[in-house]
Amino acid sequence: MSLYLRILMVVAALSLSTLFFLPMWKIYLEAPQYPEGLELHIWINKLGGSSESVLQNFNILNHYIGMEPIHADSFAELKYMPYIVIFFMVTGVIVALLGKRKLVLYWVLLLAIGGAVGVADFYYWLYKFGTNLSPEAPIKVPGMTYIPPLLGHKTLLNFNALSLPAWGSIGIFLAIVLGGLVYLLSRRKINST
Repeated sequence: MSLYLRILMVVAALSLSTLFFLPMWKIYLEAPQYPEGLELHIWINKLGGSSESVLQNFNILNHYIGMEPIHADSFAELKYMPYIVIFFMVTGVIVALLGKRKLVLYWVLLLAIGGAVGVADFYYWLYKFGTNLSPEAPIKVPGMTYIPPLLGHKTLLNFNALSLPAWGSIGIFLAIVLGGLVYLLSRRKINST
C-alpha cells in the first residue's frame, strides 16, 4: 500500500476522535410550553443539551407521561463506548502501518457493524423509555407510547420530536468512507501493476 493510502487510513482512524469533542446524536423537542425547544445531546460518554437545564426539563416532561428519568448512569454503554472508539482508532492506525489491504476491509466492515449495533442499541433505549410507562403517570392516553423517532420527525401528543445525527457522527461516516476509499484505491493500484 502506498504512503498516500497509509496516511489516508490514519486520517480515517483519527477522524473518530470527533466523537470525543462533539455529540454524536441529538433529540429536539418543541411544544407550546417550550417554544424555544429542548435539545438533548448524546455523546459517547455523557448526556447533555443546549443548556444546563435540558436534561432536567426532559425528566419533568417524562414524569408527566410516566417515563423513567433519563440519567447517564442508566446507560452502561456510555461507560464503555469511549474504549470502543479508542480501539477503532488504534487498530485503524495499526492497519495503516501494516499496509495490508485485507485488514483495511476488515476494519471498515467491523466499524460499520459496530455503528449498526450502536444504532440498534439506541433504538432499544428509545423503545424502552417510550413504552415502559408508570401506571401512576399524571397523564395517561390509552394505547399511547412515547417512542421518539430514531431518525427524523414524529409528533408525540403536543410535542414535535426530531432525532438526527449530530456533528460527532461525521467522524464515523468519514472513517467508513475514507477506509473504504483506501481499500478501493489499493485494489486499483494492485490491478494497474
